[in-house]
Amino acid sequence: MIATDGGGQKQQKSSNQPIEVEGVKHIVAIASGKGGVGKSTVSSNLAVALAMRGQKVGLLDADVYGPSQPRMLGVSGRPSSPDGQTILPLRNHGVTLMSLGLMMPDDEALIWRGPMLMGALQQMLSQVQWGQLDVLLVDLPPGTGDVQMTLSQKVHVTGAVIVSTPQDVALMDAKKGIDMFRRMHVPLLGLVENMASFVCDGCQKEHHPFGHGGAKAEAEKQGIPFLGEIPLDLEIRVASDGGAPIVIGKPSSPQAQSFLSLADQLIASEVLA
Repeated sequence: MIATDGGGQKQQKSSNQPIEVEGVKHIVAIASGKGGVGKSTVSSNLAVALAMRGQKVGLLDADVYGPSQPRMLGVSGRPSSPDGQTILPLRNHGVTLMSLGLMMPDDEALIWRGPMLMGALQQMLSQVQWGQLDVLLVDLPPGTGDVQMTLSQKVHVTGAVIVSTPQDVALMDAKKGIDMFRRMHVPLLGLVENMASFVCDGCQKEHHPFGHGGAKAEAEKQGIPFLGEIPLDLEIRVASDGGAPIVIGKPSSPQAQSFLSLADQLIASEVLA
Protein backbone atom coordinates (compact mmCIF):
# COMPACT_ATOMS: atom_id res chain seq x y z
CA MET A 1 0.00 0.00 0.00
CA ILE A 2 1.02 3.62 -0.35
CA ALA A 3 3.22 4.47 2.63
CA THR A 4 2.10 7.02 5.20
CA ASP A 5 4.34 9.48 6.98
CA GLY A 6 3.80 10.82 10.49
CA GLY A 7 1.54 13.62 9.26
CA GLY A 8 -0.90 11.30 7.55
CA GLN A 9 0.25 12.02 4.00
CA LYS A 10 1.10 9.11 1.71
CA GLN A 11 4.49 8.84 0.09
CA GLN A 12 6.13 6.66 -2.52
CA LYS A 13 9.62 6.83 -3.95
CA SER A 14 9.78 7.19 -7.70
CA SER A 15 11.60 4.74 -9.96
CA ASN A 16 13.32 5.16 -13.28
CA GLN A 17 12.21 1.72 -14.41
CA PRO A 18 9.50 1.42 -17.10
CA ILE A 19 6.10 0.37 -15.79
CA GLU A 20 4.35 -2.73 -17.03
CA VAL A 21 0.60 -2.51 -16.45
CA GLU A 22 -0.30 -6.19 -16.55
CA GLY A 23 -3.53 -7.12 -18.31
CA VAL A 24 -4.22 -3.64 -19.73
CA LYS A 25 -4.46 -3.43 -23.53
CA HIS A 26 -4.73 0.33 -23.92
CA ILE A 27 -4.07 3.39 -21.77
CA VAL A 28 -5.92 6.56 -22.76
CA ALA A 29 -5.14 9.88 -21.06
CA ILE A 30 -7.99 12.36 -20.52
CA ALA A 31 -6.40 15.79 -20.22
CA SER A 32 -7.11 19.51 -20.18
CA GLY A 33 -4.95 22.59 -20.43
CA LYS A 34 -6.73 24.27 -17.51
CA GLY A 35 -9.06 23.38 -14.68
CA GLY A 36 -12.80 23.92 -14.64
CA VAL A 37 -13.57 22.61 -18.12
CA GLY A 38 -15.27 19.39 -16.95
CA LYS A 39 -12.47 16.93 -17.69
CA SER A 40 -13.34 14.65 -14.76
CA THR A 41 -17.03 14.64 -15.68
CA VAL A 42 -16.12 13.64 -19.22
CA SER A 43 -13.77 10.94 -17.86
CA SER A 44 -16.37 9.29 -15.62
CA ASN A 45 -19.14 9.39 -18.22
CA LEU A 46 -16.82 8.13 -20.96
CA ALA A 47 -15.66 5.26 -18.73
CA VAL A 48 -19.23 4.15 -18.02
CA ALA A 49 -20.23 4.66 -21.67
CA LEU A 50 -17.40 2.41 -22.84
CA ALA A 51 -18.43 -0.22 -20.27
CA MET A 52 -22.00 -0.01 -21.56
CA ARG A 53 -20.63 -0.70 -25.05
CA GLY A 54 -19.06 -3.93 -23.84
CA GLN A 55 -15.54 -2.75 -23.09
CA LYS A 56 -13.65 -3.85 -19.97
CA VAL A 57 -12.82 -0.47 -18.48
CA GLY A 58 -10.64 0.88 -15.69
CA LEU A 59 -10.39 4.47 -14.50
CA LEU A 60 -7.30 5.80 -12.74
CA ASP A 61 -8.04 9.08 -10.99
CA ALA A 62 -4.64 10.76 -11.32
CA ASP A 63 -6.03 14.25 -10.68
CA VAL A 64 -4.15 14.11 -7.40
CA TYR A 65 -5.01 17.56 -6.05
CA GLY A 66 -8.72 17.19 -6.82
CA PRO A 67 -9.60 13.47 -6.92
CA SER A 68 -13.33 13.52 -7.68
CA GLN A 69 -13.93 10.14 -9.33
CA PRO A 70 -14.97 8.26 -6.15
CA ARG A 71 -17.82 10.75 -5.75
CA MET A 72 -18.76 10.71 -9.41
CA LEU A 73 -18.81 6.91 -9.62
CA GLY A 74 -20.48 6.39 -6.25
CA VAL A 75 -17.53 4.52 -4.77
CA SER A 76 -16.47 4.68 -1.14
CA GLY A 77 -14.26 2.70 1.20
CA ARG A 78 -10.54 2.15 1.30
CA PRO A 79 -8.96 -0.29 -1.18
CA SER A 80 -7.58 -3.40 0.50
CA SER A 81 -4.24 -5.15 0.10
CA PRO A 82 -3.96 -8.90 0.71
CA ASP A 83 -0.17 -8.87 0.94
CA GLY A 84 0.80 -5.28 1.72
CA GLN A 85 1.96 -4.79 -1.88
CA THR A 86 -0.90 -5.49 -4.27
CA ILE A 87 -3.76 -2.98 -4.14
CA LEU A 88 -7.27 -4.21 -4.91
CA PRO A 89 -9.28 -1.47 -6.68
CA LEU A 90 -12.98 -0.85 -6.22
CA ARG A 91 -15.68 -1.18 -8.85
CA ASN A 92 -19.03 0.33 -9.75
CA HIS A 93 -21.15 0.86 -12.89
CA GLY A 94 -18.94 -1.63 -14.74
CA VAL A 95 -15.78 0.45 -14.13
CA THR A 96 -12.76 -0.57 -12.06
CA LEU A 97 -11.54 2.48 -10.11
CA MET A 98 -8.42 3.53 -8.26
CA SER A 99 -8.02 7.02 -6.80
CA LEU A 100 -5.99 8.76 -4.14
CA GLY A 101 -9.35 10.11 -3.07
CA LEU A 102 -10.06 6.63 -1.67
CA MET A 103 -6.92 6.76 0.45
CA MET A 104 -7.41 10.14 2.15
CA PRO A 105 -10.09 12.05 4.07
CA ASP A 106 -12.22 14.30 1.85
CA ASP A 107 -11.19 17.45 3.70
CA GLU A 108 -7.43 16.76 3.83
CA ALA A 109 -5.21 18.69 1.43
CA LEU A 110 -2.57 16.82 -0.55
CA ILE A 111 0.68 18.71 0.01
CA TRP A 112 3.17 16.87 -2.17
CA ARG A 113 6.15 17.77 -4.31
CA GLY A 114 6.84 16.30 -7.72
CA PRO A 115 8.77 13.14 -6.75
CA MET A 116 5.99 12.07 -4.37
CA LEU A 117 3.36 12.58 -7.06
CA MET A 118 5.38 10.62 -9.60
CA GLY A 119 5.94 7.78 -7.16
CA ALA A 120 2.27 7.55 -6.25
CA LEU A 121 1.26 7.48 -9.92
CA GLN A 122 3.74 4.71 -10.67
CA GLN A 123 2.47 2.70 -7.72
CA MET A 124 -1.16 3.07 -8.79
CA LEU A 125 -0.21 1.84 -12.24
CA SER A 126 2.03 -1.06 -11.29
CA GLN A 127 0.71 -2.33 -7.95
CA VAL A 128 -3.03 -2.08 -8.50
CA GLN A 129 -4.60 -5.37 -9.57
CA TRP A 130 -6.42 -3.99 -12.59
CA GLY A 131 -7.28 -7.37 -14.07
CA GLN A 132 -7.90 -7.80 -17.78
CA LEU A 133 -8.90 -4.43 -19.26
CA ASP A 134 -9.56 -3.32 -22.81
CA VAL A 135 -8.81 0.25 -21.78
CA LEU A 136 -7.58 2.14 -18.74
CA LEU A 137 -8.64 5.79 -18.77
CA VAL A 138 -6.38 8.12 -16.80
CA ASP A 139 -8.05 11.30 -15.50
CA LEU A 140 -5.06 13.66 -15.39
CA PRO A 141 -4.69 16.92 -13.47
CA PRO A 142 -5.10 20.07 -15.55
CA GLY A 143 -1.98 21.52 -17.11
CA THR A 144 1.31 20.09 -18.32
CA GLY A 145 3.16 19.10 -15.16
CA ASP A 146 4.86 16.20 -13.43
CA VAL A 147 1.97 13.74 -13.56
CA GLN A 148 1.43 14.17 -17.30
CA MET A 149 5.14 13.82 -18.02
CA THR A 150 5.51 10.75 -15.79
CA LEU A 151 2.59 8.98 -17.43
CA SER A 152 3.88 9.76 -20.93
CA GLN A 153 7.43 8.64 -20.14
CA LYS A 154 6.78 5.61 -17.95
CA VAL A 155 4.12 3.68 -19.85
CA HIS A 156 2.97 3.23 -23.43
CA VAL A 157 0.01 5.60 -23.73
CA THR A 158 -2.27 4.66 -26.62
CA GLY A 159 -3.40 8.26 -26.97
CA ALA A 160 -4.76 11.37 -25.32
CA VAL A 161 -8.18 13.02 -25.42
CA ILE A 162 -8.14 16.78 -24.76
CA VAL A 163 -11.16 18.41 -23.11
CA SER A 164 -11.85 22.13 -23.50
CA THR A 165 -14.68 24.61 -23.44
CA PRO A 166 -15.25 26.79 -26.54
CA GLN A 167 -13.86 29.99 -25.02
CA ASP A 168 -10.53 31.38 -26.22
CA VAL A 169 -8.85 31.27 -22.79
CA ALA A 170 -9.55 27.55 -22.43
CA LEU A 171 -8.46 26.82 -26.00
CA MET A 172 -5.19 28.67 -25.44
CA ASP A 173 -4.35 26.23 -22.67
CA ALA A 174 -5.73 23.26 -24.61
CA LYS A 175 -3.19 24.04 -27.34
CA LYS A 176 -0.42 23.82 -24.75
CA GLY A 177 -1.69 20.39 -23.75
CA ILE A 178 -1.73 19.30 -27.37
CA ASP A 179 1.83 20.55 -27.81
CA MET A 180 3.00 18.71 -24.69
CA PHE A 181 1.64 15.35 -25.84
CA ARG A 182 3.20 15.85 -29.26
CA ARG A 183 6.55 16.54 -27.63
CA MET A 184 6.12 13.39 -25.52
CA HIS A 185 5.25 11.39 -28.68
CA VAL A 186 1.76 10.51 -27.43
CA PRO A 187 -0.86 10.22 -30.21
CA LEU A 188 -3.73 12.70 -30.01
CA LEU A 189 -7.09 10.95 -30.27
CA GLY A 190 -9.07 14.14 -30.48
CA LEU A 191 -10.57 17.23 -28.88
CA VAL A 192 -13.88 17.38 -27.00
CA GLU A 193 -15.86 20.61 -26.63
CA ASN A 194 -17.52 20.52 -23.20
CA MET A 195 -20.16 22.95 -21.91
CA ALA A 196 -20.93 23.73 -25.53
CA SER A 197 -24.52 24.97 -25.14
CA PHE A 198 -27.69 24.81 -23.07
CA VAL A 199 -31.39 24.96 -23.83
CA CYS A 200 -33.24 27.65 -21.87
CA ASP A 201 -36.21 26.35 -19.87
CA GLY A 202 -38.13 29.53 -20.56
CA CYS A 203 -37.63 30.16 -24.28
CA GLN A 204 -36.51 26.65 -25.35
CA LYS A 205 -33.76 28.22 -27.44
CA GLU A 206 -30.21 26.93 -27.55
CA HIS A 207 -27.63 29.29 -26.08
CA HIS A 208 -23.83 29.22 -26.25
CA PRO A 209 -22.53 31.00 -23.12
CA PHE A 210 -18.84 30.37 -23.91
CA GLY A 211 -19.08 30.84 -27.66
CA HIS A 212 -19.57 28.11 -30.24
CA GLY A 213 -17.37 26.06 -32.52
CA GLY A 214 -14.06 27.12 -31.04
CA ALA A 215 -12.91 23.60 -30.21
CA LYS A 216 -13.96 22.24 -33.59
CA ALA A 217 -12.09 24.99 -35.37
CA GLU A 218 -9.01 24.40 -33.22
CA ALA A 219 -9.14 20.64 -33.86
CA GLU A 220 -9.16 21.29 -37.59
CA LYS A 221 -6.29 23.75 -37.22
CA GLN A 222 -4.28 21.21 -35.21
CA GLY A 223 -5.08 18.37 -37.59
CA ILE A 224 -6.67 16.16 -34.94
CA PRO A 225 -10.18 14.62 -34.75
CA PHE A 226 -13.04 16.63 -33.29
CA LEU A 227 -14.88 14.20 -31.02
CA GLY A 228 -18.04 16.20 -30.46
CA GLU A 229 -19.89 18.60 -28.18
CA ILE A 230 -21.08 17.95 -24.63
CA PRO A 231 -23.91 20.24 -23.45
CA LEU A 232 -23.83 22.45 -20.37
CA ASP A 233 -26.67 20.87 -18.43
CA LEU A 234 -27.73 20.74 -14.79
CA GLU A 235 -28.70 17.07 -15.03
CA ILE A 236 -25.13 16.08 -15.91
CA ARG A 237 -23.85 17.82 -12.78
CA VAL A 238 -26.58 16.42 -10.53
CA ALA A 239 -25.99 12.88 -11.80
CA SER A 240 -22.24 13.16 -11.23
CA ASP A 241 -22.67 14.54 -7.72
CA GLY A 242 -25.05 11.68 -7.00
CA GLY A 243 -22.55 9.00 -7.97
CA ALA A 244 -24.42 7.70 -11.04
CA PRO A 245 -23.17 9.36 -14.27
CA ILE A 246 -25.97 10.41 -16.58
CA VAL A 247 -25.04 7.79 -19.18
CA ILE A 248 -26.25 5.10 -16.80
CA GLY A 249 -28.97 7.10 -15.06
CA LYS A 250 -30.66 8.41 -18.23
CA PRO A 251 -29.01 6.60 -21.15
CA SER A 252 -31.62 7.71 -23.71
CA SER A 253 -31.33 11.41 -22.86
CA PRO A 254 -29.59 13.79 -25.29
CA GLN A 255 -26.99 14.52 -22.62
CA ALA A 256 -26.11 10.84 -22.23
CA GLN A 257 -26.10 10.32 -25.98
CA SER A 258 -23.32 12.88 -26.36
CA PHE A 259 -21.06 10.77 -24.12
CA LEU A 260 -22.12 7.51 -25.76
CA SER A 261 -21.30 9.05 -29.15
CA LEU A 262 -17.84 9.91 -27.83
CA ALA A 263 -17.35 6.29 -26.75
CA ASP A 264 -18.60 5.03 -30.12
CA GLN A 265 -16.12 7.25 -31.95
CA LEU A 266 -13.19 5.92 -29.98
CA ILE A 267 -14.30 2.34 -30.64
CA ALA A 268 -14.94 3.01 -34.32
CA SER A 269 -11.50 4.62 -34.71
CA GLU A 270 -9.97 1.24 -33.82
CA VAL A 271 -8.03 2.90 -31.01
CA LEU A 272 -9.36 0.21 -28.69
CA ALA A 273 -8.96 -2.68 -31.14
